[in-house]
Amino acid sequence: MSKRLEDFISNNREEFDDLEPRADIWNNIAKELDAWEEVQPLKKREAKTFSLAFVLKVAASVIVVMGLGFGLYLKSQKTAGVDLADINPTYAKQQVHYASVIEGQRTRLKLVAKFDPQLYKEFNAELIKMDANYKKLNIDLATSPNQERVLRAMIRNLQIQTEVLNQQLSVIEQFNQSKKDHQNENKDI
Repeated sequence: MSKRLEDFISNNREEFDDLEPRADIWNNIAKELDAWEEVQPLKKREAKTFSLAFVLKVAASVIVVMGLGFGLYLKSQKTAGVDLADINPTYAKQQVHYASVIEGQRTRLKLVAKFDPQLYKEFNAELIKMDANYKKLNIDLATSPNQERVLRAMIRNLQIQTEVLNQQLSVIEQFNQSKKDHQNENKDI
C-alpha cells in the first residue's frame, strides 16, 4: 500500500472502529450461500485416474486384437495360392506329372556336375531361365482373369523344360558313348 493510505488509516482508526456491521448480516450471507449452492451445486473437477489393472487390460486387449489381425493376414497370404484342380483337374494332373518328370531329370543332370561342371553350368543356366518364367506364370495365375489360359502356359513351360532336359541328357549320353568308343579304340590299338 502507499504510504499516504497507511498514514490515513492509522490516523483515522477510531472512526473506522465505531462502525460495526449488524449482527444478523453474517447469518444472511450464510443463508444466501446455502441457497446459491442448492441452485448451482458446486462443480468439482475430478482428476481422472486409471488403475494399473485397467491399463494392463487395455494393453492386453490391443495386443490380442493386433495378434488376431496379423493371424488373419498370414492366413490370407497362405490361401493366396490357387488350387490348380479347381481350374481344370486334367491340367492339374499334367502339371504334377511334368513336375515329377522334371525333378527326376534334374537329378540325373546333377550327376553330370560331378564329372563336367562346366557343361552342367551351361545346361542349368537355361533351366533357371525357364524356371523363373514358370514362377512368374504361377504368380500371374492368382490374379489372372483367364486362369485356364495361364495354366496352359505353365504346362507348356513344363513340357518345354522336359524336352530341353531330354535333349541335354541325350547330349550327355552321346558324349559319354563317344568317350567309351574312343577309349575302346585306344585299347584296341
